[in-house]
Amino acid sequence: MEHPENSEEYKGLQVNAGVASQSIVNPYLRRGRFRRREYSAAELVEGIIKGDVTILSQAVTLVESVNPTHQAKAQEVIEKCLPYSGNSVRIGISGVPGAGKSTSIDAFGCHVLDVHGGKLAVLAIDPSSERSKGSILGDKTRMEKLSLREEAFIRPSPTAGSLGGVARKTRETIILCEAAGYDKIFVETVGVGQSETACHSMVDFFLLIQLAGTGDELQGIKRGIMEISDGIIINKCDGSNVDKCQMAATNFRNALHFFPMPDSGWLPKVLCYSGFYGTGIKEIWDMIYQYFDFVKANGYFDLRRNEQNKWWMYETINEHLRNSFYNNPTIEQRIQHAEQTILLGEKTSFAAASDLLDLYFRQLKGERLR
Repeated sequence: MEHPENSEEYKGLQVNAGVASQSIVNPYLRRGRFRRREYSAAELVEGIIKGDVTILSQAVTLVESVNPTHQAKAQEVIEKCLPYSGNSVRIGISGVPGAGKSTSIDAFGCHVLDVHGGKLAVLAIDPSSERSKGSILGDKTRMEKLSLREEAFIRPSPTAGSLGGVARKTRETIILCEAAGYDKIFVETVGVGQSETACHSMVDFFLLIQLAGTGDELQGIKRGIMEISDGIIINKCDGSNVDKCQMAATNFRNALHFFPMPDSGWLPKVLCYSGFYGTGIKEIWDMIYQYFDFVKANGYFDLRRNEQNKWWMYETINEHLRNSFYNNPTIEQRIQHAEQTILLGEKTSFAAASDLLDLYFRQLKGERLR
């Protein structure tokens, strides 16, 4: 196509035709070159026990996968790692959104590695979108100092629809990290409310981060997450906020007296600190280790772990039953029809659910009789 600018009328001005647009893909790229090697279950276990971070990360990805083939392989890895697990202190860190959990973990982690040594694994749980089902998984960006430490392993995971502030496979991930030699495990929950307490069922010490000015005395004595906390710390105690934090700490201490004494016999302590400036960190860790000495002396530490194992047995049963129901071919065919009957007003949601369950159990009974 000729350009009118090249005519005699516009002498001295010339426009070239240009070049064809190039592909954004490198033509010299070998597609199979960067293919990740797939390890066997035995190789994964061997790498985890040796402390290979790359293999540990791949094993955690395998555990979090919903692919049935991956799940079978992941269970084999977990079973073989179980004898090497259980030799760590598990600390759950929770709080409202914006309380400074990730920033505090950065300060806590550096302190505990400097003072007590060992290895630290941080399992950061990020909320998944209800619309897109995606997660940012960006909590690691707030742990600038800790992410540079070779003895620290930081793994963000999505909730993927799981309630309770943790991901579905956090419990299994803890086992893998312990088998890899991490003797300190931090489980950072999503920003939780008063009743989302699943994290408590997988940790030895539950630390609740609060902020000053977020509620009155009545808010402090509400049951739920306050009742299961082993320690309460108030963040951002710096600058002009010091007096407010001290007042909030007094309110929380008074509120704790309205709760029954925990089974551990330990009365939770309330401390103030600043995660940004790193002040008050030592006092918090002194409190945590005092708690461990206390519960190990009276036998509650082992009792709590046994109770957690029992609780997770029931959770595993519930998950397998749910997966068995929704992955049943007959149910998959009928569930869409059941949805339509509800939308058209032909059945109530309870009646439709009852019909599907009856169909499922009849099918199971028929399979047993064959």
